[in-house]
Amino acid sequence: MKIIQLDPSLTYRPEPENHQYRNYKDCPLLDRVKNTYTLMHTYQTVPFVKEKHAQWGSCTHRKMSVMEALNLLDNLVDESDPDVDFPNSFHAYQTAEGIRRIHPDKDWFQLVGLLHDIGKMMALDNEPQWSVVGDTFPVGCKFQQSIVFSDTTFQDNPDTKHPIYSTKYGIYKPNCGLENVLMSWGHDEYLYKVLTFNKCSIPEEGLYMIRFHSFYPWHTGGDYQHLYNDKDHRMLHWVKEFNKFDLYTKTEDLPDVELLRPYYQELIDKYCPGVLSW
Repeated sequence: MKIIQLDPSLTYRPEPENHQYRNYKDCPLLDRVKNTYTLMHTYQTVPFVKEKHAQWGSCTHRKMSVMEALNLLDNLVDESDPDVDFPNSFHAYQTAEGIRRIHPDKDWFQLVGLLHDIGKMMALDNEPQWSVVGDTFPVGCKFQQSIVFSDTTFQDNPDTKHPIYSTKYGIYKPNCGLENVLMSWGHDEYLYKVLTFNKCSIPEEGLYMIRFHSFYPWHTGGDYQHLYNDKDHRMLHWVKEFNKFDLYTKTEDLPDVELLRPYYQELIDKYCPGVLSW
């Protein structure tokens, strides 16, 4: 008899009639969400992204521990998220705990769940949310159809009229690899830069999850295959595995942060100890 192994993370996928995640058609928060994406798709251009790399990439803005940075998210509600309307710090613990239940042997993976959105702290430092949150996408080449609201929100982006940036490959070579692609600026790239700048010891798979977890047009939409390489193919499994927990652990049942904090502080001390440069 053939034994069928079920994906254990299906535990975190509610039935469709209970909740529809990533509903960009008629969710209660639609006006707020679409406004955020309209601004993002208008102003995220090649020059803008390069400017943000120069502004944030040197990690000279703050000195603080990872837990201090995480606590800042108590004050942030993601304006691009159609699913939840509570502070992002709760989502961090929800994601981490979901991963911990299914992957108890991978403490680095659990930590990635906790950390993945910390880069959103830029929004508390006068960075507009359209430059911090939401799905990411490559700039410097043609915008693909799988980008959220792509049919109505890019018309005022000057890169759509650029003779090179508006073409399929744009400024890139075929299968150049996502690590060589200039992504729209946001919390993914910023946190990746912080962790590598501070030489944190999170494995490469975890850093990849952090850097590309918001790149839905790739890991969920299946677009941009002409840009990714063999390494991206290998890492796609990890990004998809992370995405299950990032998305399906969002509920109004909020975790007891005070109870969980000591466990995750130990993981922080193991992989990202001390005071970091941000």
